[in-house]
Parts: sequence; C-alpha cells; structure tokens
Amino acid sequence: MLRFTLPDGTEAETPVHTLLNAGYAGRSQDDVAAHVKELAELGVPAPKVTPALYPVAPYLAMQTDSVPAQHARTSGEAEWALVVTPSDVLLTAACDHTDRALEVHGVAWSKNAGPDVLARRAWRLSDVADRLDALRLTAHVDGALIQDGTLAELLAPAYWLDELRARGLATPGTVLLSGTIPMDPAVDQFGTHWQVTLTDPATDAVIDLAYDVRLLPEPTE
Repeated sequence: MLRFTLPDGTEAETPVHTLLNAGYAGRSQDDVAAHVKELAELGVPAPKVTPALYPVAPYLAMQTDSVPAQHARTSGEAEWALVVTPSDVLLTAACDHTDRALEVHGVAWSKNAGPDVLARRAWRLSDVADRLDALRLTAHVDGALIQDGTLAELLAPAYWLDELRARGLATPGTVLLSGTIPMDPAVDQFGTHWQVTLTDPATDAVIDLAYDVRLLPEPTE
C-alpha cells in the first residue's frame, strides 16, 4: 500500500498491482545515447528498442528510509513516478535503486534486485500539467550533486499514460517510473545516502525522498 499526502493536506492511497520502470526514455536522442554510453562503461549491453519498459515486482514499490543491498555496487536513479489511484493520477519523486553488478547480465533482472523508492508526498498530475517541463529533478549521493535536469529531458507523462491505456494498465494500482536523466560521471555513484528532489519553480514547492543504503551481512556458503 502506498500513501501520499497531497498539497491540500488530504491523503491518497492505493495498493500496487503493476510496477513499471521506463528506460532509455530521454526526449532527446543525444541524452539517450549518453545514458547508453554511461551504462556501456559498466558493461551493460545497448538496448534493442528505446524507450524500454521493464515490469518490476509490485512489492518493490516502497516508501522507505533504508534500502538493503547485498554488495557495494548498487546505486539510485532520480526519476518521477506516475501513480494511478482510484480517484486521480499523481506525480511524485522516485529513485530506482539498481544492482549495477547484475545489470551487466540483464537490465530487467537488475531492476528486480532493488526497490523503487517513492516520496511520501505527491501532486495531482492535473495541477501541474501546464508546467511539467519546467519541473526540476535532482539527485545527491553522499551530499554530492550527481543528477540535475528538468522533466523536459524525459518523455512526458502524457506519453506514458497513452502507453498504459494501450496496454490496458491505466488502472488504480499501476505505478510507472519515468527513466532517468544523465549522471555526472565525476561523482561516485556507489555511496550510502541518496536524496532525490522534484521541485516546482513556479511555486517553490518541493517533493523529496531520502534513504540510506545498508549492506546486508555476508552470506554463509
């Protein structure tokens, strides 16, 4: 069950039955190519089709302050998320925490090896629909700015809502993450504290989330 506080103080909630992660979803093909190159440096093969859409186990949609990891090569990705509730479509901040060691063997596998962390507050999509491209998305890892861009860099929510409708998935309980913006390669992504912020410059309203990465104990083998 996901629960969100809306700007008017009311709450919206929905159980999650479908969780989808968009990938290689930049509106600019230059940005998409840069992201493919960034992943290729980590050994991730180029996708056959862009944009991609990865189904993820619904229980991995979480509102949490702590993410367990099996090893030190996991990292987040700043994204926005659409959440379809019984009464509305919400927009919120999210962080797709991905297993980079597993990613070289399969992106879909890596997406299912870590949670999609969502903020605890959200906006009604209709309330910000006239200025979506101006919304700013940032990520910090261990205090260092690693991602900074606007929603204009990514395929628009309307694009993904059309995709959901075409697939019969625009129903309460569906959550879709947007795909991410480029990372600063000079910043070490393998940190222990992630923070993602979605800002509306028109109102200075902010939706944010933060979590610590917690290494699990070593397995006995």
